[in-house]
Amino acid sequence: MKEMARLPKLKKGDRVAILSPSFAAPGKWPLVYELGLKNLREVFGLEPVEFPATKKLGASGEERARDLVRAFEDEGIQAVITSLGGDDQVTYVKNLPPEPFARNPKPFLGFSDNTHFANFLWLSGIPSYYGGALFTQFALKKMDAMTAKYLTYVLFELGERELEASPTYNDIGLDWNDPANLEKERTYEPNDGWRWNGDADAEGILWGGCIESIDELLRHGVQIPSLKDFEDIVLFTESSEEIPPADYVFRVYRALGERGILERVKGILVGRPKAWEFDKPNTAAQKKEYREKQREAILRAVRHYNKTAPVVQNLDFGHTNPQIALPYGGRVRIDGKARKVFVNF
Repeated sequence: MKEMARLPKLKKGDRVAILSPSFAAPGKWPLVYELGLKNLREVFGLEPVEFPATKKLGASGEERARDLVRAFEDEGIQAVITSLGGDDQVTYVKNLPPEPFARNPKPFLGFSDNTHFANFLWLSGIPSYYGGALFTQFALKKMDAMTAKYLTYVLFELGERELEASPTYNDIGLDWNDPANLEKERTYEPNDGWRWNGDADAEGILWGGCIESIDELLRHGVQIPSLKDFEDIVLFTESSEEIPPADYVFRVYRALGERGILERVKGILVGRPKAWEFDKPNTAAQKKEYREKQREAILRAVRHYNKTAPVVQNLDFGHTNPQIALPYGGRVRIDGKARKVFVNF
């Protein structure tokens, strides 16, 4: 069984690093950045600290790596929150020295491209939190209440919590290039609810992330947990604003199956797929069809390799809101008969 470090919890007034390990969104959209900082201070009582590459557009991998090392080594920094995702962490995270992070475990919040750094931490026995990026979860006129509740668990509270399904969701964005949109609230629609397949119980350590980033980990030969590790893992995945087609998602899952991973995992959790983007403004009917096709593709791939592990889809984590920041490397318990999921924050 993989031994994971215990992460400290924060208190009001603590200093937290705001980093851009992927795209330096604060340099492109400074007003969105300031709104996120405002809510971090006013809603959670935390003091953000900017680092040299936080706002530096085009910062090199070496510069971003230095920020990560400095933030973890700085005893005055109690947690690290990413500004946004991106698409190139795979090019430098593998070169990070593990020692500064192993010696100084602290909460790291980020998702999407930050899957790469979360996987890196996991391999060093350091949990993190998959979610809670500054721009997408904090920089809103009014933070989503469910998102804020789970971020409170992440930041301040210790113990097991039951996950819930939100009755509504949002995946329609507001253009950050228009400052007037910062005064608007997001449009929410009825949620499909969780989709269960299999009634077995399961318990294990969470590992996974964005399906496109998992694809990159696999195709570039980046180290991931061992097959022995996967015997105690509950896999979780979700897809990004790229809105990948169902056959692409199927192939990534098939790759996990062919590597012997799917047959070993204890269970599988899948986040609600984002089905709208500015270049793909799908209707409600088109979004519903997209989600259904992805669910079917995942289930078809999983059941080819594993007939019994519980598969729960359409959970509230990933690229839509509300968002539960999952404890990446934390323990999860799936009660198949009661249709409940519990995670340790």
